[in-house]
Amino acid sequence: MHNDKPLHQLHAEIDGRVDAIRAERADWLCGKGCDSCCRRLADIPRLTAAEWDLLQDGLKQMTAARLEDIDRKIAALAGTHTRPVVCPLLDEASGACPVYAQRPVACRTYGFYVQRELGLYCSDIESQVAEGMLSDVVWGNHDAIDQQLAGLGDGRPLTEWWRGETGGIRRSPAA
Repeated sequence: MHNDKPLHQLHAEIDGRVDAIRAERADWLCGKGCDSCCRRLADIPRLTAAEWDLLQDGLKQMTAARLEDIDRKIAALAGTHTRPVVCPLLDEASGACPVYAQRPVACRTYGFYVQRELGLYCSDIESQVAEGMLSDVVWGNHDAIDQQLAGLGDGRPLTEWWRGETGGIRRSPAA
């Protein structure tokens, strides 16, 4: 187990920026019911060890059947180079993230942060930016987030963590 205090501090900083944007714009596109970013990932999600430890807390709450479904999706992902990627954790029927509270930093920041003036958001938000509709938004600085995340250690693809040294996730799934 890793020291999770720095990760929780980083989450609090991200949550503060996200909450500030949402407070200014009640109609913000990113929210419950929108899963387009989860269905069009540029690559397999990367997580630090601290993020993986936290993610496992959410995985432990899932049924064995749900974990088997995720296992199949991750196995398929590991063997393909097709992009975009659908997040293997996404419940595609409901469009919900079953580990939302434990989701990685990349998922927490997407739609609310920019990196070197490059928006890290979907084409819907990009369209609003292009039309000048979001000129008053104070975006989060993803370069600073990346720097803090690097301080938590190297990231590895979810597929590697899943298959890791233990041959799978360290869990006692719910029945």
